[in-house]
Amino acid sequence: MLLLLAGCSRSIPAPHAGIAVVLHGQRFSVELATDDASRQHGLMMRTTLAPDHGMLFVFPYTAPQAFWMKNTLMPLDILYFDTDRRLVSMQSGLPPCKADPCATYPSDAPARYVLELSAGTAQRIGARHGDELKIDGEIGAVR
Repeated sequence: MLLLLAGCSRSIPAPHAGIAVVLHGQRFSVELATDDASRQHGLMMRTTLAPDHGMLFVFPYTAPQAFWMKNTLMPLDILYFDTDRRLVSMQSGLPPCKADPCATYPSDAPARYVLELSAGTAQRIGARHGDELKIDGEIGAVR
């Protein structure tokens, strides 16, 4: 399945309330994207993201995932995690898409969780394949 984060003209609901995750000893406050609308909207149209913040996309299934940077105004790291919340793939320092068609950034392996962080964060904290993503709090229903 290919998830493309694209702009829409209709109003998109705000992402679900945040929780915290811990990756490689670093704690991040994250907004949740657990339904189709919030996963599609993601971090579009934002110009900044605090160094200790991110967005956690939760899918109801484990499958190859792919993201793009359309209408995303800041560079990001995108980290893909399997059902056991182990890091299976990452794309670092992805630039905003400035013209169509936008590049897509697929996972190297099936993933159920995807964490978006400010560009350079994965390298700064030393994230490596196999790292466990610890989730503090309830994710809630996934649609």
